[in-house]
Amino acid sequence: MKKIAVILSGSGVFDGTEIHEAVLSLLAIEQEGASWHCFAPNTDQHHVINHLTGEEMAESRNILIESARIARGQVADLTTLDPSHYDALLIPGGFGAAKNLSTFAFKGPDCTVHPEVKRVCQQFAEEEKPAGYLCIAPAMIPLIYGPGAKGTIGTDPDTAKAFIQMGGEHVKCPVSDYVLDQKHRLLTTPAYMLAGSLSEAAEGINKLVKELVKIA
Repeated sequence: MKKIAVILSGSGVFDGTEIHEAVLSLLAIEQEGASWHCFAPNTDQHHVINHLTGEEMAESRNILIESARIARGQVADLTTLDPSHYDALLIPGGFGAAKNLSTFAFKGPDCTVHPEVKRVCQQFAEEEKPAGYLCIAPAMIPLIYGPGAKGTIGTDPDTAKAFIQMGGEHVKCPVSDYVLDQKHRLLTTPAYMLAGSLSEAAEGINKLVKELVKIA
């Protein structure tokens, strides 16, 4: 059975992992006959957002503990992730990818990637193992794969421009499909950058995961 490592960034679209994307991804991985294995940084998230009002809350939360909500406790510290033990990588979106796994939400093209996230992602790249990045997560791709890596990040012109400024090659893609960079064995899909519903997000995610597991 192929093993897919999944990196989570908390729990909730505005300050962590997009929960729908994560659950759809885990389900798709199982339906393709593979197993998923969740990891997250064991550190505090950038901030906490009240998802009812959209306002920032005066409290701190741990990314690993929050991610455990999605994984039903089955999540490990990212420092323990050895890419040589897994066949592929998948990173769902949500603002956590741009706030906790990287600083893209605040610094745009001048952003950095969390050191442990960068280590893991680059090791998957160096071992030529396929990786899938959903929604806003592809913002990290140019910093991991270097100039010329292809990906989609939806249709927002400013986000696409930042991706290009960082050295990436942006490809427009509908929510129902995914982009494959064959050279880098890299897959991306817009998911909730474009999706208006669960079923719309699922269409692209299911196709991406099917291809990810196939080429793993």
